[in-house]
Amino acid sequence: MVRLTRIYTRTGDAGTTRLSDNSEAPKTDLRVEAYGDTDEANSALGVVTSSGALPEHLQAMLRHVQNELFDVGADLSNPIDPAPAWEPLRIVQPCIDRLEGWCDELSDEVGTLNSFILPGGTPAAAQLHVVRTIVRRAERTAWRAAEKYGLDVPGGLNPLAITYLNRLSDLLFLAARRANVDVGDVLWVPGTDRSPEEPKAARRRRRITERNA
Repeated sequence: MVRLTRIYTRTGDAGTTRLSDNSEAPKTDLRVEAYGDTDEANSALGVVTSSGALPEHLQAMLRHVQNELFDVGADLSNPIDPAPAWEPLRIVQPCIDRLEGWCDELSDEVGTLNSFILPGGTPAAAQLHVVRTIVRRAERTAWRAAEKYGLDVPGGLNPLAITYLNRLSDLLFLAARRANVDVGDVLWVPGTDRSPEEPKAARRRRRITERNA
């Protein structure tokens, strides 16, 4: 049970913070940056889930993800201890399996994609792309932390927490497509201001332009 009686503590005024194992770390530590990026992603996701613009099943998925992102942050902030005094909160394989299952469900709903897409369409879809890019940043930061501290070693990071972020970015891409299912994907038009010389490329450009119209 978490109990917060006072929000400000003044303990971080010297540029340091406490990790989940109570060890002190600079606020510029890559682990701190990784769980900070994760927190940012969760906040951005909250904009979408509070909009009331998503189908019920997609809303339920993303609300579950919001809770699990707290778990990811807790995991990233807790260096691996081979003999912990208590069981730490870690991302486990079933968490990733669930994301992959949801990806499969949404893939069936939105169908095959034959072109890259642009962030846009409905406001909810555009915001989901914002969240997706933040999650990608969190994953990159976590990998930088892993390069410094190691994976699955004392003092290191849980590799499944990083895998979770990778799968989540895939889910968010599909969620954005699902949020656009009524208006259609906004397709990327390569070389927008140039006319393709190859006939096949010209036909493909024409189809994409007509679909985006």
